[in-house]
Amino acid sequence: MDPIRNPYAPGAGQRPPELAGRDRELEQFEITLERVAAGRPERSMVLSGLRGVGKTVLLNALRGQAVRRAWGTGKIEARPDRSLRVPVAQAVHAAVREVAHRHRDPDRVDAVAGVLKAYALRTTLTDRKGLGWTPPLDVPATKGRADSGDLELDLLELFTDVASLAGDLGVGIGLFVDEMQDIEPGELAALCGACHEISQQGAPLVVVGAGLPHLPVALAASKSYAERLFRYVSVDRLPREMADRAWRVPAAEEGVEFEQDALDELYRLTDGYPYFVQAYGKVVWDAAVGSPITVEDVAEAAPLAEAELGIGFFGARYERATPAERDYMTAMADLGADGDGPVATAEVARHLERKPQSLSPARDGLIKKGLVYSGERGSVAFTVPHFGRFLRGR
Repeated sequence: MDPIRNPYAPGAGQRPPELAGRDRELEQFEITLERVAAGRPERSMVLSGLRGVGKTVLLNALRGQAVRRAWGTGKIEARPDRSLRVPVAQAVHAAVREVAHRHRDPDRVDAVAGVLKAYALRTTLTDRKGLGWTPPLDVPATKGRADSGDLELDLLELFTDVASLAGDLGVGIGLFVDEMQDIEPGELAALCGACHEISQQGAPLVVVGAGLPHLPVALAASKSYAERLFRYVSVDRLPREMADRAWRVPAAEEGVEFEQDALDELYRLTDGYPYFVQAYGKVVWDAAVGSPITVEDVAEAAPLAEAELGIGFFGARYERATPAERDYMTAMADLGADGDGPVATAEVARHLERKPQSLSPARDGLIKKGLVYSGERGSVAFTVPHFGRFLRGR
């Protein structure tokens, strides 16, 4: 098989050639965009799921829908060590640029840019350190608007003015936030509060967040009404029919087919997790001698795919952990021998013959690094599918 024609794309956040299994989310977001632009009440959206299930891909696809409808859009990738204020300023700046050139009132555009500059200048030098971005330089900062230093109030005033600018054109503003669970709790509460007020105003602005499975819990903890503020979408592995589609459709466009036994084995190996679907598809294509791709081709390629995942997808994450954190994860893997589901923290302590309190630093470090999450009190689970299997195989 010609590797140059290989259609599969196992990259981080890289859109696969066939975005299978996400039609419902895309269709619903089209409705959301229409309703918001028409002044109808609608909730923002939150995507949650394990790593490798395609949250970032879906987030980018939703942003693409907004762009095609001429909305102003900006994207943020949250980080646990960085304040939200500067990334929001950058994202809003990008969104304003996308609508400003179509606006017929340059004074109105400058007024909004002045509010954005005032908001951005409220950042500390520490927050701006190492960033190449600067707020708009060709307008003066507006005084008394989005510059109070209270993040929730400043976000509300900024969002209100930016949404109004887009509304003049009959469109809206979309802010897309990846790794949303990494926003500091106080700032997450401020973002929720601003979104709540914006939704009550009916202003044309939506926030679409993506994060790990515990993101809905973190949002609910930040504001009691967050459970009603967002439409929550659980992004999971693909059902069998959709996984087959993800393999078959791109191959068919290159004149290549799969035998049914090959698809059966591929699904057994990948469990339908989108990143694995792409990773195995790419390696199997390169190993196959021709069409149709057979179960023998899959058997030959599987060790290569596992080795590649072991170095990049799994290994790189394992190497980030300290020795104590690796011991903790290994205990989780041993206790979850039948799968990668949640395990009780008390069971981990018993397994390691340690007091639960002494393991708190290791557990907290793994949560901060995004290697495990706590969906409910007293339990932890891996954020990466098949990670327990990887550790048990070491």
